[in-house]
Amino acid sequence: MSRFTSAGPSQRQLRVGEQVRHAVAQLLSRGEIRDDLLSNTVISVTEVRMSPDLKIATCFISVVGDTDVQLIIKALASHAKFIRGRVAPQLRQMKYMPEFRFRPDTSFDNFARIDALLRSPEVARDLQHDDKADTTEENGNNG
Repeated sequence: MSRFTSAGPSQRQLRVGEQVRHAVAQLLSRGEIRDDLLSNTVISVTEVRMSPDLKIATCFISVVGDTDVQLIIKALASHAKFIRGRVAPQLRQMKYMPEFRFRPDTSFDNFARIDALLRSPEVARDLQHDDKADTTEENGNNG
């Protein structure tokens, strides 16, 4: 048994996750799924995280426009077996075809929230205060 534990996904998980992401994104862009909601929505597969045994692929989805992402997630989940079958030829090197799960990608929301926080007057005031303190210290050390 190894003394070291992995803090994150293995290189294999990352490589397979990227292959799965590419295959699912291609399938969605070709419009092969017969679903009005999915065919009328621009969907981006931003990330795929593979389980350590590579049997579960969690696909993170971002939607362009006003469409409710939860409706898209439900529609994709209802077509998960079809998606699994359609991407199988592209992933034929895998011993087991993974089960697909779909989740909304909230990372862009997090980025926007952090950006808004950094632009808030309170943080700007604190940053200006830190800049003045750095300048004062530099001038004091030079003299």
